[in-house]
Amino acid sequence: MPKYKRILLKISGEALKGKEDIYDKEYLESIYKIVQEIVSAGTEVCLVVGGGNIWRGREAENLGIEKTTGDYRGRMATIRNARCLQSFFENHGLVTRVRTSIPVAQCGEPYIRRRALRHLEKKRVVIFAGGIGSPFFTTDTCAALRAKERNCDGIFMGKNGVEGVYDDDPRKNKNAKLIKKITYSELLADNLKVRDNTAVGLLVDSSVDVRVFNRNDPENAIRVLNGEDIGTVVTNKK
Repeated sequence: MPKYKRILLKISGEALKGKEDIYDKEYLESIYKIVQEIVSAGTEVCLVVGGGNIWRGREAENLGIEKTTGDYRGRMATIRNARCLQSFFENHGLVTRVRTSIPVAQCGEPYIRRRALRHLEKKRVVIFAGGIGSPFFTTDTCAALRAKERNCDGIFMGKNGVEGVYDDDPRKNKNAKLIKKITYSELLADNLKVRDNTAVGLLVDSSVDVRVFNRNDPENAIRVLNGEDIGTVVTNKK
């Protein structure tokens, strides 16, 4: 029996990037299999996807583009990624809806909270694109906001090559220790950069758990779903 009834899966845009293209087909296949298994287990799934495989914010500064314009370019990149995931999922028989916070009627349905809830209740996968529709806010913040609005039990975040949250950067410090459980308040107080502080602040008074694990093992998401003690749980529960 899955531990979580409704989850939000946060997908990094950079993780989608292939060696020579903006998409890695094997990784898309891996995401599909994870989502399919979660749906088959009876858990409702929504996703927030980044746009880092197409556009990085620092590129705006390098090109002399103002940050607001650069951020909107990033929002459009998330819509491209959401449509890619939707097409890939539906080609494999997984009914998926894209809801965008920026009006792009030809690419996705406009974001309306109650309609998104109905899609989830009908066991459709819902992908939220366009961030929150405004510049300056990351897709991590979007994930936190959408998870709260959807009454999700958990946010699943896969990290590249690390097992969870550490007390220091494990790539720079071999003695960094994995933290198995931490509260949102402790995360802010210790300034541990798992997500941006705005996203963490949104979850301080919520019942949503964030589960952080190594995404390189595609089975980890299912293990977390089934209640296995892997990675790190960020929670308000003591």
